[in-house]
Amino acid sequence: MAQLDKGWFQSNGLESETCDKWLQQFSKWTEMSSAVDVWHRFQSELFEPKHSRIAYAIYQRLFSHRDPEQGPAPCWQPGPKELESSNIAKAMRALELSSYTEFHRWSIEDRQRFWQWTMDKLQIRFHKQPQSVLDDSAGPTHPRWLPGAELNIVESCFLADPTSKAIVFQNRDGSLTSWTYADLDTCSNQVAWGLKDLGLRTGDAVAIDMPMTAESVAIYLGILKLGGVVISVADSFSPPEIATRLRIGQAAAVFTQDVILRNDKKLPMYQKVLEAKPPTTIVLPAEDQVQVDLRTGDMNWTDFLGRCEPFPVQSRTPHDHINILFSSGTTGDPKAIPWNHTTAIKAASDGYFHQDICQGDVVVWPTNLGWMMGPWLIFASLINRATIGLYYEAPTSAAFLRFCQRIEVTMLGLVPSLVKAWLKNGALNDLKLDRLKCFSSTGECANMADMFALMAAVRFRPVIEYCGGTEIGGGYLTGSLVQPASPATFSTPALGLDLVVLDEMGDECTRGEVFLVPPSMGLSVELLNRDHEKTYYDQTPRLEGYPILRRHGDEVEKLGAGYYRAMGRSDDTMNLGGIKTSSAELERIMLVLDEVIETAAIAVSPQGGPSQLVYYVVASRKPASDLLQRMQAQIKNELNPLFKIHDLVLVPDLPRTASGKVMRRVLRDRYEQSQ
Repeated sequence: MAQLDKGWFQSNGLESETCDKWLQQFSKWTEMSSAVDVWHRFQSELFEPKHSRIAYAIYQRLFSHRDPEQGPAPCWQPGPKELESSNIAKAMRALELSSYTEFHRWSIEDRQRFWQWTMDKLQIRFHKQPQSVLDDSAGPTHPRWLPGAELNIVESCFLADPTSKAIVFQNRDGSLTSWTYADLDTCSNQVAWGLKDLGLRTGDAVAIDMPMTAESVAIYLGILKLGGVVISVADSFSPPEIATRLRIGQAAAVFTQDVILRNDKKLPMYQKVLEAKPPTTIVLPAEDQVQVDLRTGDMNWTDFLGRCEPFPVQSRTPHDHINILFSSGTTGDPKAIPWNHTTAIKAASDGYFHQDICQGDVVVWPTNLGWMMGPWLIFASLINRATIGLYYEAPTSAAFLRFCQRIEVTMLGLVPSLVKAWLKNGALNDLKLDRLKCFSSTGECANMADMFALMAAVRFRPVIEYCGGTEIGGGYLTGSLVQPASPATFSTPALGLDLVVLDEMGDECTRGEVFLVPPSMGLSVELLNRDHEKTYYDQTPRLEGYPILRRHGDEVEKLGAGYYRAMGRSDDTMNLGGIKTSSAELERIMLVLDEVIETAAIAVSPQGGPSQLVYYVVASRKPASDLLQRMQAQIKNELNPLFKIHDLVLVPDLPRTASGKVMRRVLRDRYEQSQ
């Protein structure tokens, strides 16, 4: 254990009047305690949030000689409350399992019993009980979950006390409004009746292209009550991308908003959707009393809404679609990934076990129904009888965190870019989240220093790192409240799911590509516009003890003691601001620029932080000085204005394999070495 002296404290900015006191304490502790004990005593006896920067230096210093086999140094450790009262702790007691490791092993070795126990705990409603949990007679790549069952997962979203809060949101004037479960039920019934009055039927697909609001949640649930399918479209997408998703999903109708209100600006929404030539569109006003000029055949929200009486929820089979989401492939149209009724069970299960969402909790995760975390938030919160907190402005400011405090958030989800913004603008200063159990982070690789600062801002609550995908319905790597948390690391594969890490030769290794072990509830079983078998299973490595492995495309590093660190994508897909896109999409839209012969788009993650977009360009002549600005305009107009170009590199040619494929990994390595 490294020693700390007065000079070291002063060089790291500790004020002189505090230095002697701290030095005396640390001298006493280091003589009689391990580094873990010293860190724990520092947290409980000396630390104040204003000491965040020096606390990080102390943390690194104390554990500078830690044996890698011990795993990453614990920044937070579970206390008696977590070890006795968390959902996982209670489950382990009920199942008479002595350790978390034993619990995870049981969840993957006896999938049928694990998922049956989980569905019983979540109280999943069935119209007709399944004959079994899993029929795997066709092999692990073609599982049939809950054979013989009939259900509609929407009914499991309304098991809470009807008078309890389902949604709480902040109005433009700063006041709070709450919807009870009864309110949400009534509005979703009105949506279902309205769709039926439009002539829509069970199985029809309806797009939602609007911000995450209380109404959008009701619309989502109303479509499901009808037995319909939601087509998820992010409100930031350009008209061509909207049109692509409406076409692939075969939309029969669209819900959108007239404008989006952001920072006192009105961004056109309905007009953008109209450029995509949508079918019948229902338009919600962003502000009350606002009249919208509608295209012939379109409807405003109040005219659309149907009766308030209960809607007869349509019974479906477990594998019937509930949602079509999109995840960029490496060529052509985005992959269209259908979620079914069992996918929602996976989302609710992860929320119950890993984010510890309980009845009466308040869950906030700034997101959108165009990203998988939007539907995840609905199912993980409502099936677990919690309250969804929605903030209608940008979540980058201190005002958002004050909103979280006002509604007494218990689980706050985020993407790492948000933390970086909060640190930059001082939003974490004087942060008080008194009921917070944990943060959860997904969408991008996390930065260790940023996540440490986030934990320190609330006197060290854990960050549950959460890595998964649209085609998983949740996470495959995550954490829990019964395991120590280290910044920017994962402590476990998700319950019910297992993985292996392989090198390019197909051998197990400590840093390489992730392959999942099917079957597991939540893993996709079909794609609408791709060959599912070829996408996820074709030519995957064969490993002794595993019938088949499933490709996912992430790269991770295995640390000691069962921990992991995310290293980004191993294929040509990248996460930009928490939204998955592909190199092919980013490159294709640049070919209309006269001087661009070819280009390669890569993502780099400085110091393990969020991905930054870099373009390598082969130009036909010396490009004009405004090329970068014109390329950024192309992204804004053709793809997504949230994607920002970090750097542009001009090169005479691109490195290629013998078969002519661009070697983007070589470009990533080359760029990182040049910085």
